[in-house]
Amino acid sequence: MSSATGTVRLHRVLRAPANRVYKAFVDGDAMARWLPPHGFIGQVHEIDARVGGGYRMSFTNFGTGSAHSFSAKYVELVPNERIVHTDRFDAPGLPGEMNVTITFKPVLCGTELNIVQEGIPAAIPTEMCYLGWQESLGQLANLVEPSIPDGE
Repeated sequence: MSSATGTVRLHRVLRAPANRVYKAFVDGDAMARWLPPHGFIGQVHEIDARVGGGYRMSFTNFGTGSAHSFSAKYVELVPNERIVHTDRFDAPGLPGEMNVTITFKPVLCGTELNIVQEGIPAAIPTEMCYLGWQESLGQLANLVEPSIPDGE
């Protein structure tokens, strides 16, 4: 791997069962809700949650209307345990392929989540990736932590 690319590592403990957290990573409607950082609207254009499948998604800046899109391909899917996918930005100015590994581990109070994103294009400062992920993971917690019973 080139030294010109960046890597971010994230760790969170969520007060939610692993199956609920995993579902948030493979459900297009859920991803559109939690994955875009603050100030962006997410849209999942297509998703095929199986090995060899993938998804295409865009983030639109709510203030300016400008958008960027990216595609992911699933390399490994182990329900409630592990997801590995490769990502590629559609913009020619952001070349290369990123590898993302997400692991879900049941713990006493919920799920331990570890994310490693490697191969981030040199044009994107890793601290901006951390900032975006922090916002996204906060929104993920807001989505998966409430346990809301169905009404009758």
